[in-house]
Amino acid sequence: MTQTGNIQHLLKVAFAGLGISFLGSLPLGTMNIAVTHISIQQGAGAGLRYAVGSMLVEIIVVRIALLAMDWLAKRHRIFQFLEFFTTALILVLAAASFIAAYKMTGFNESIPIGKSLNAFWTGVILSATNPLHIPFWLGWSTVLLNKKILLPNTHHYNWYITGIAIGTILGFMVFIYGGNYMVAQITRHQNILNLAIGSVLLLTAIIQLKKIISVPAAVRYGRRDL
Repeated sequence: MTQTGNIQHLLKVAFAGLGISFLGSLPLGTMNIAVTHISIQQGAGAGLRYAVGSMLVEIIVVRIALLAMDWLAKRHRIFQFLEFFTTALILVLAAASFIAAYKMTGFNESIPIGKSLNAFWTGVILSATNPLHIPFWLGWSTVLLNKKILLPNTHHYNWYITGIAIGTILGFMVFIYGGNYMVAQITRHQNILNLAIGSVLLLTAIIQLKKIISVPAAVRYGRRDL
């Protein structure tokens, strides 16, 4: 691959991480509701400190997930199982999005955020206790690896994590600067957002399942001893 082609591929990896992270930040939940409260009560600066704290934990989790991917990639049968598990997980998330859209519900709970709480450490704690980080990033990283967008090397991982970090901050900035107005708008159109996210997840799962079924494992992993 030429140097120009390599840079283009790395940018593709970064934009993949950015897009997944940004879109994953939009559905209403504890994390973005919290940053809205902090931004309104303590100002945009506090909201940005919260976002940075949350982002740092997330990229650490992603790096750990990528290390796990390296370990699993050397154990092909386990990695095959992870492929099916990931596809099933994406289908479950798609179904949950469609159900939420049908019921016109969203994660619009409010949580008490006091003015005395340190915004940075609030972001760190809430992000560290988020149980969805690992399955979310294991799943999407598996998809990107299978599509050969993300390759198992340090350069790709660094660009991927950089994109994720930027996407997380941009996602939070929507709520930091949009405040209650943005929360109200997303709440009002939560069913449309859920339908859109569910459709993307369903399409991803179908493409992933088709590849698993139609492409032999020996071809996907470049081995013939599976």
